[in-house]
Formats: sequence, C-alpha cells, structure tokens
Amino acid sequence: MTDDRGPDSGSATRNRVGPAGFVIGMGLVSALTDVVYEGTRAVIGPYLVLLGASAGTVGLVTGGGEALALVLRLVTGPVADRTRRPWPQVALGYGLTAVCVPLLALTGAVWPAAALYLGERLGKAVRTPARDVMLAHAAASLGRGRAFGLHKLLDQTGAVVGPLLVAAALLAHPDGYRTGFLLLGGGGLLALVALSRLRRLAPVPADWEPGADVAESKRLRFGTGLGTGFLRYQCFSGLTMLGFATWAVLVVQATAHVGLAPAAVPLLYAVAMGAGGVSALLTGRVYDRRGLRTLAVVPVLAAAVVALMLAPSLPLVVVGSVLWGAVVGVQDSTLRAAVADLVPAGRRGAAYGAFATVQGLAWWVGSVVVGWLGERSTGLTMTYVVVVQLLALVVLLLPARTAATSDRAVPEGH
Repeated sequence: MTDDRGPDSGSATRNRVGPAGFVIGMGLVSALTDVVYEGTRAVIGPYLVLLGASAGTVGLVTGGGEALALVLRLVTGPVADRTRRPWPQVALGYGLTAVCVPLLALTGAVWPAAALYLGERLGKAVRTPARDVMLAHAAASLGRGRAFGLHKLLDQTGAVVGPLLVAAALLAHPDGYRTGFLLLGGGGLLALVALSRLRRLAPVPADWEPGADVAESKRLRFGTGLGTGFLRYQCFSGLTMLGFATWAVLVVQATAHVGLAPAAVPLLYAVAMGAGGVSALLTGRVYDRRGLRTLAVVPVLAAAVVALMLAPSLPLVVVGSVLWGAVVGVQDSTLRAAVADLVPAGRRGAAYGAFATVQGLAWWVGSVVVGWLGERSTGLTMTYVVVVQLLALVVLLLPARTAATSDRAVPEGH
C-alpha cells in the first residue's frame, strides 16, 4: 500500500508532480465530482417539491444537508490530523458522492430522496478536510489565496457542466430528473479514476511543506486552542452564513415570484457556478496581497443576493443568481485559504473541521429562517438578512486594528 504519511514517516516514496500540478490535478478530480453533486444541488429543491415537499421542508433538507457536510468536519478534520493518511479519507468521501446521486433516480418519495441527498453531503464532510490539508501543503510555495482560488476555478467547470446535463434532460422531458441523476453518475466514476491516478503521482503532499509542525496533531482535539484570531474569524464566517440561504430555498422562492420553468433552474445554477469560479480566483489573488480585509465583500454581496432572489422580476433574479454563485465561490475558496494562515500546520484539519461546523450550522439556520420568512414577508426577510450581515461586517473590520498583536492573525497586507 502507498504510504501517504507526512515527511517524518520514513517513506521512501517521492511525489512525481509539483505543487502546481497537484493543485491542477485535484482541481480536475473536484471538477468531475462537481458534475455530480452540483448538478444535484441545482435541482434538488424543485425535485423535492415535485415529490410533495413544502418550501419549509426543502429548507430543512437542503440546509440540513449543508450543515451535515460542514458540521461533521468537526470530527473528520481532527481525524485527518491524527492519522496523517489523507488519501483513504478523501477516496471514501468521493466514493459516497459517486454512489448516492445516481440512486436518486430510483426514489419516488420525499424522505428516501432526502436520505440519499444527505448521504452525498456526508461524502463531502468526509473528504474535504483531508483534501484541504493536502492543498494547504501544496499552496505553501504558491500562495494560499492563489492556490485555493485556482482549485475552485477548476472545480467550478464541473459545477457548470453538471447543471447543464440536468437541464438537457429536463428540456428533453419535463420529468427528466431521473435521467439527469443517472447522467451525473458518470462523473463520479471518472472522478474516482482520476483520484487514483493523482494519488500515485503525489503520495506524500506534506513533502512540499517540510517546515509544517505535525507534532501538534498527535492528540485528537476537536478545534480547541486555535487562537483568538481564528475565533473572531469563526464568528465572522458564521454570521455571513446565518444571513444567507441555500440555492434550493432561494430558487423555490424565486419560482413562486416569477414562475421559473424547470429547465431554467439548472441553467441559472450553471451561470452561478461560472461566476463562483471567477470570484474565487479574483478574490484569492487580492487576498494574497491585502489579507482578511478582502472578505468585506462577502456580507455586502450576500445581503444583495437575498434581495434580488426575492424580487418579482426575472432580470433581477438572474443577477441574484450570478451574485449567489460569486458569494459561494468566495466562501468555498478564499475563506478556506485564510484558515491555513490563521492556525499552525499541524492543527489545520481540526481548524477546517471547526470552521466548517460553524458555517454549516449557521447556513442551516439561515436557510430555514429565510425560507420561513420568505413565505410570509419579503420585508421581514430583508430586515433579518441586513442586520445579520452588518454584524458580520463589524466583526471582520473592528478587530483589524489589533490584528498585528494576535499570534494567529493574518497581517493586513498579507
């Protein structure tokens, strides 16, 4: 068996690809997997409604799915630190996604479909901390923002292709959801093949960061002792998600207001994913130069997204969809890149787990609240969203003056 432990393991294996090649390779794996799960996320809301779910149930299931994908990283992150064998964990996570999505084609009721959707999200929770630890090693010489932004840009290509496949299935037949889910399954199989090849090329990503302090990972600790700078950052990221909502919740509301056709939903999602790839790359480059202040754009755009998606105007919904993708692109790349700069290398798995837990719980609550309020009053919904996002902005900007005194803070001009 290939040894994928850190540089102190005594492994004789050597990486046959450089850090940039690894980021590109992992981006390809993520792109193929994004074909699968982003294609599913694009239509899971309308599909659950077709099976008989209410808007509140859609918020509960999809928000719960995002929470599961993020909260469980509180466990899977420290496991990645403790075992220092990221490849099996990554493979298990990608395998769950590859299996669960095609099985959605066989469901005919809300709760079996919900269970499979949650199973796919479980795969995301299992693989992501270990994958991000490997990306952080590769990014040591490339720049965190640049490397994570490039990875996000690459995986967003799959996030565009997946929804387009489902849209084609729906255009061919109004009840084409099941055909779409079967088509998406092919991407999962290709992702597993590409992952196996990448593991052979780069069995020990930790070799790219020889100064990483792996000694701190010997004990299985769940996000404790990560520094006050990281805790402030947690608070900021949690608030941005608390005033946000999943695509499924927002698109169900938009459909009620402007009457979106079934095939239009994945098409809009594909456009959103394209915007997410661009925003990830741009903000990643700016982050490498200016540090955490770059992220002030997130709460501003997040508030605008909800307002636009609830507007009784198709053009505004289209703009809102683009901005939703842009916000998610930053959340999935640049926000993650900052975590690697805020904590010691040997605690990154735990830090990513703790970070994702706060994000997941907040997004679940935010999705349920926005879904519930959106059915009753657009004004109340926007009041809630604006207040929460203003709080996020305050938390991000106020500590900036004392960031230099924090032992974990990213310098303002990082």
